[in-house]
Amino acid sequence: MCGIVGYVGDKIATPILIDGLKRLEYRGYDSAGVAIMNGTGVETRKAAGKIARLEAVIDAKPPVGTLGIGHTRWATHGPPTVGNAHPHVSTDRSIAVVHNGIIENATVLKAGLEARGFIFTSDTDTEVLAHLVEAAYAGNLEAAVIEALRQVDGTYGIAVISSNEPDKIVAARRGSPLLIGLGEGEYYIASDASAILAHTRNVVYLDDGDVAVITRDGYKVLDLNSIALDKPVSRIDWDLEQIERGGYQHFMLKEIFEQPTTVENTMRGRLILEEGFSKLGGLNISKEDLLKVDNIIITACGTSWHSALIGEMMIEELCRIPVEVEYASEFRYRNPIVTPTTLCIVISQSGETADTLAAMREAKRRGARTLGLVNVVGSTIAREDDGGIYLHAGPEIGVASTKAFSSQVIALALFTLKLARLRNLSVSQGRAIAQAMAKLPEQIQSILDRADEIEALAEEFKRATNFLYLGRGYNFPAALEGALKLKEISYIHAEGYPAAEMKHGPIALIDEMMPVVCIAPHDSVFEKITSNIQEVKARKGKIIAITTRDEPSLAGKLDYEFRIPETIDLLTPILASVPLQLLAYYIAVKRGCNVDQPRNLAKSVTVE
Repeated sequence: MCGIVGYVGDKIATPILIDGLKRLEYRGYDSAGVAIMNGTGVETRKAAGKIARLEAVIDAKPPVGTLGIGHTRWATHGPPTVGNAHPHVSTDRSIAVVHNGIIENATVLKAGLEARGFIFTSDTDTEVLAHLVEAAYAGNLEAAVIEALRQVDGTYGIAVISSNEPDKIVAARRGSPLLIGLGEGEYYIASDASAILAHTRNVVYLDDGDVAVITRDGYKVLDLNSIALDKPVSRIDWDLEQIERGGYQHFMLKEIFEQPTTVENTMRGRLILEEGFSKLGGLNISKEDLLKVDNIIITACGTSWHSALIGEMMIEELCRIPVEVEYASEFRYRNPIVTPTTLCIVISQSGETADTLAAMREAKRRGARTLGLVNVVGSTIAREDDGGIYLHAGPEIGVASTKAFSSQVIALALFTLKLARLRNLSVSQGRAIAQAMAKLPEQIQSILDRADEIEALAEEFKRATNFLYLGRGYNFPAALEGALKLKEISYIHAEGYPAAEMKHGPIALIDEMMPVVCIAPHDSVFEKITSNIQEVKARKGKIIAITTRDEPSLAGKLDYEFRIPETIDLLTPILASVPLQLLAYYIAVKRGCNVDQPRNLAKSVTVE
């Protein structure tokens, strides 16, 4: 989503801001800009498109100063133009604002401000904030920001500077992540730690309702009543090298190839082979309270929703507890049944997904206990849930999630194993699952070692315009995920379906031009999907099959085949997803698409 970076210190601010914005490129954006305190006032530079365009604008006339704010915008209100790019300035040009989020009552506020003589020059909701702060300013910037925010409905992460107080940045958040970076005689503001990791590892995470005041001499955090707050300092525990490509052509390819390591990291210290059990110290729930749980809601968005579907099947099969998987974006807008014995599992790679965070808060409000599965330590969900499981997958830069998906499924398997063993699963059954999980890193690597086979397959289908992905049982969510990966990064229309549902509509699309990806491991529903493959073949569809062994029943039916190692049914989606990730990647590259930053998408969706 949109990105924010700010700096105050003794160094020239512009290079620091540009470097920070480049670190935020992976989040997705369509324009960028900076505002610098140049000694006499606020000076802005903005550009539509990539940061390289902004750099060209800056190089033509560099703004010089040691305090500034920068922004990458992902368009909501108004198209990506120079005029709509951030920072936005007040009518008297004394105040500049960058903003992540959406001001829901912007139309009403704008009408009132225009009636008072304030002049608007953009289509954005953000510009309202600049004029509200200007209207409220009476000699103290943080007081003006607080007064402005009291009038605002919606979400925001903001940074504000004013030529009237040229040594100060005021930042605030509600629903959009923001943190302070602590240096030696210098301080930073960022929406993502990656923007400032080259300069500091010590950060203070802001919570909703926090207002931060940063100068060269230090920082303070206030609430919206101007009362000082005591905030802990956290330390970022990953390295700058982890957000570099490391010799790979794209971050996405690097992250696909990291999966043997990231899956192992998710299990490390948690999987107890001999006992067929898992140790999850972060759940913060006693054995007795865990056994009282009689229904589970899993809420998520996008790829995380697909992992949730796999988790639903795991938990219901092994724990015999009813599970409901909810789109987070819909959960709080209906009247879900939640009781004190409901466990709500929320899944979000970033831990900042706006809809998922809102769903978690609604579940808590209704009395459920919440468990977060997140990949970012210090994220809002991680701080607000009742307990959680960190994925330990390391930073994921590619917009299309890969390693986080496999780690999410592993985390759900670990939770399922723990709960099932507490309830009804025998030691021998638990041991079989744990041993199968322990083999996964090596099995994933064996697939990656044959990536060239998938690349050759991609060459055959790079000009396709439609794909159909079919799976049954545990592999239906894998079909959904495979289709999502393809359309996210290659812009080819693709749909995932339960294989049997093909007969209820999608079969009408199948002809000799339609590639159909069938996930057909030798599992408990193998014979059923074999029948579905026969149906596709009878209509001359091009069958790409993900299988596990030579099967006479498939002889002559498959146009292309890729075999994955055999494992237990509930872990098959992890192995099946790896070649599907590679297929999407190689097709997108061969089509000339920007794999790491696909159009219209953002890594972390922090607005509804």
